[in-house]
Amino acid sequence: MSLLGQIRLVVVLSACASVTGVAGAQAVSLQEQLNAQYKVAKIAGGGAVVVEAGTVLAIQKPGIKAMPFAAIPKCPAKFADNTLQMAKGFFCTSGMALHNYFQKGDKVYPLKIEVNPDKEKITFRVVSCDQCNAIDPPTGQKGDVEFEFPSGYLQKASAGDVEDTIGQVFAITTNDDQQAQGGGAADQQQTTDQQQQQAAQPQQAEPATVQLGMSTDQVQSVLGKPDKMFNVGTKQIYVYKDVKVTFLNGKVSDVQ
Repeated sequence: MSLLGQIRLVVVLSACASVTGVAGAQAVSLQEQLNAQYKVAKIAGGGAVVVEAGTVLAIQKPGIKAMPFAAIPKCPAKFADNTLQMAKGFFCTSGMALHNYFQKGDKVYPLKIEVNPDKEKITFRVVSCDQCNAIDPPTGQKGDVEFEFPSGYLQKASAGDVEDTIGQVFAITTNDDQQAQGGGAADQQQTTDQQQQQAAQPQQAEPATVQLGMSTDQVQSVLGKPDKMFNVGTKQIYVYKDVKVTFLNGKVSDVQ
């Protein structure tokens, strides 16, 4: 979904599949919660084309190996006991591998999230958000981090329980942060112009509308009570039949 599409979404209440799986299910797995919190990007063109942007994450610690998008070997960094350890293994440390690493502050998209309670780990695969980092031509570099947890922890954990650990490596950025990166100024100016044009037009009856910055009460006044609610750290997620609304610090930050 484009940034412009996130600013104003006209919600058409039509029949479609639930975004959270089987309707009426009582238990929501940790995998489902993380998938709802961290939107995975869809990438094509050997890593150079963003088909659908994901949640923008800012890297908080250096040491994540950056590999070509098409590379088959994985060189995951490991995060345990508040420490990020660089990838090990002959291929990852020898001259055969390019010694490129993501830097602190680099922006990336989630590419794959995998929860493995049996091995007590959560694996994040990320891909560089080259537009966010003002990199041209795009590189499509990818990297892996394995978050390790104590025995039995993931069996009962929720997304809120693991968010602080993940956030030490990947911090979710706000839309304001994203606009400050490459291409953001033009998008912001376009949004401002459209808002001014809308303010100048006569008020007309419109379909139900959800906008960035709305409070939870305002969203419920438009859409009613959600079918499901997730509280994940500083975020809340309202899931309706055909739309998902994400709040950051009580304000709408994303609509899908």
